[in-house]
Amino acid sequence: MILIPAIDLKQGQCVRLRQGRMEDSTVFSDDPVAMAGKWVSQGCQRLHLVDLDGAFEGKPVNADVIEEITAAFPDLPIQIGGGIRTVETVEAYLAAGVSFVIIGTQAVKKPEFVTELCAEFPGNVIVGIDARNGMVAVQGWAEDSDQSAEHLAQRFEDQGVSAIVYTDINRDGMMQGINLEATRLLAESVNIPVIASGGATDMEDIKQLNSVKDSGIEGVILGRALYERTISLPEAQRYIDEH
Repeated sequence: MILIPAIDLKQGQCVRLRQGRMEDSTVFSDDPVAMAGKWVSQGCQRLHLVDLDGAFEGKPVNADVIEEITAAFPDLPIQIGGGIRTVETVEAYLAAGVSFVIIGTQAVKKPEFVTELCAEFPGNVIVGIDARNGMVAVQGWAEDSDQSAEHLAQRFEDQGVSAIVYTDINRDGMMQGINLEATRLLAESVNIPVIASGGATDMEDIKQLNSVKDSGIEGVILGRALYERTISLPEAQRYIDEH
């Protein structure tokens, strides 16, 4: 299991939201490339980028910043989500050096889009499942759907999806601990590796997740906990590697 620092981009700045609300954001840096460099210097093995503006607008908005990060760290696996709705966008990100594209809204509204991407870009597609009270939300979490997280995940079994990023919206950015049970149950319901997201606050959360990683959890995305220094990236990764 690896720890994946998150850089959420809003108007070119590195921010964190609470429960996905754009109006409730905290700016942590106006230099996302330097922030990426900080996590790289601390030994991160992968980076999670989110184009928040893109998620709401349905198209890339912070692509220039994302390309600056990929250019600065060409050997670092980078995953990007937010506003990826077309094959052309996927092609542009992969050409820029991104390793994985995360498909969220389109996975719900046009699941055949994920099938198409997996066939055209094998190994580069992640499905983002963002759930509120167990039900999937779309459009930058502004809309709720009628699908459960597990049902959606099972829809993509055997299609070549590299991983599922599972976010509990109610916990995201709230520093209230990860939803361990929901994450474990989702991981056990599919053969696709799951990356946990939302709510990881301290080393206790890391230890709990590590204790159930054999259920199929391959990573955890860390945001506010890293920025507010309630989790040390090197210390937490060392714990996982030793246990």
